[in-house]
Amino acid sequence: MNTIIKGGTLFTASETLKADIRIVDGKIDSIGRDLQAGQEDQVIDATGLYVLPGGVDAHVHLDLPMAGTVTADDHYTGTKAAAFGGTTFVIDFISQDTDNLDELVDAMVQKASQKAVVDFSFHMNITHLTPEVEKQIPELVKRGVTSVKVFTAYNHRLRLQDGEIFKVLRIARDAGILTMMHAENGDVIEILIKEALAAGNTSPLWHAKTRPAWGAEECVARGAALAATAGAPLYVVHMNAAGEVDQLKYARDLGLNIMGETCPQYLFFTEDDLAREDGAKFVCSPPIRTTADQNRIWEGLQEGIIQTISTDHCSFFFNGTKPILYEGKPVAIPGKELGKDDFTKIPNGLPGVGDRLPVMWNAMVSTGKFTINWFVELTSTNPAKIFGCYPQKGTLMPGADADITLWDPNEKVKYGQKVAQHRTDYNLYEGWTLKGFPVIVLSRGEVIVDHGRWLGHAGTGRFIQCKAFASAL
Repeated sequence: MNTIIKGGTLFTASETLKADIRIVDGKIDSIGRDLQAGQEDQVIDATGLYVLPGGVDAHVHLDLPMAGTVTADDHYTGTKAAAFGGTTFVIDFISQDTDNLDELVDAMVQKASQKAVVDFSFHMNITHLTPEVEKQIPELVKRGVTSVKVFTAYNHRLRLQDGEIFKVLRIARDAGILTMMHAENGDVIEILIKEALAAGNTSPLWHAKTRPAWGAEECVARGAALAATAGAPLYVVHMNAAGEVDQLKYARDLGLNIMGETCPQYLFFTEDDLAREDGAKFVCSPPIRTTADQNRIWEGLQEGIIQTISTDHCSFFFNGTKPILYEGKPVAIPGKELGKDDFTKIPNGLPGVGDRLPVMWNAMVSTGKFTINWFVELTSTNPAKIFGCYPQKGTLMPGADADITLWDPNEKVKYGQKVAQHRTDYNLYEGWTLKGFPVIVLSRGEVIVDHGRWLGHAGTGRFIQCKAFASAL
């Protein structure tokens, strides 16, 4: 069945127009005024609604083992939550559990394909560099994996040394692969954690105090220096500190191909939330910081220093000993209670893939601080371009996948756990009143959310092969 979306106002990163959209075989066939529907066509009345490309979240963690447990959301529940929030494409990470990268890609694609509701792709973590792995990195492009991630933290687990990161940057550069960096100083963190525990400082607040902003800031500068020396592009994930924005601006002003991403948690929460009785809910890495950091990150978005807003979605139960009902069945997964007496044992991560677009719309568009086009650019088009899936994703144009979100700009929602649809027992934005909300969501032309009704099915999401990196934004 083909579909026509009629009467809406269309927004892309660069255009605004009153027009209809015809969808044929899951793709946008044509855009124009007064398109005529055939007898067999499904017609969606978008009168009074805004029609946007579905969101692209380039940073999620689904079904990820961590800290003696596993994330609360797998590729079904996580992509379902994404859809309810208007996001129709996510990029997850492949852990380097072995040195056979090809087998790791196969295993993750197979696992996600069985459950995902919206389309997905992957980045590859490089956490153990050997001559054999060096040879395999360029081959990832043939599999449609065109980005790798390196870490300057998590000593003895995920971290690469500077020389190894430099090697990855050069190998990735020659293969058309974009290198992503988690920027924190692992050596400083290791010392401060040891000292905090020895002094009996075990509360969630110390998660932030042992991961100082200066460590993140110097790692952004160091990453920029390595990338500049390698002549390679670099993408800094989950920027959270004011100084990181300054370092990114400095690098970009020099003409370096370096880009940055931030996440909603760094725009709305501070260390004061970690000091709450339920502070474990806010434990993520890197940590939430101060109001001054928040303000500078907002400036980074407004000044065009930061290119994307993702989530780093990595959800856990707050109290995994108490089941919740999910799709009518009780579910309990060990979560943040594992660290009730020791902040280092709290699983690091927050729910967010379903929250991102509604919360950011409320803060950006409903307040008039950002245009809708700008919102689309930061949350959909830019990540699609950066990670090699544009214009298949991230825009409304003939030939693009019909991943479409219809927004009601006047819809007011009392937001929280039940609305968000994550498979968790809490939501960071519980009780917030949001203005503007996605009411109909299509994935490749199929309606999967319709005014709060769930119409999606596990296994309908497809693995999207991304293209080799072209140029920095």
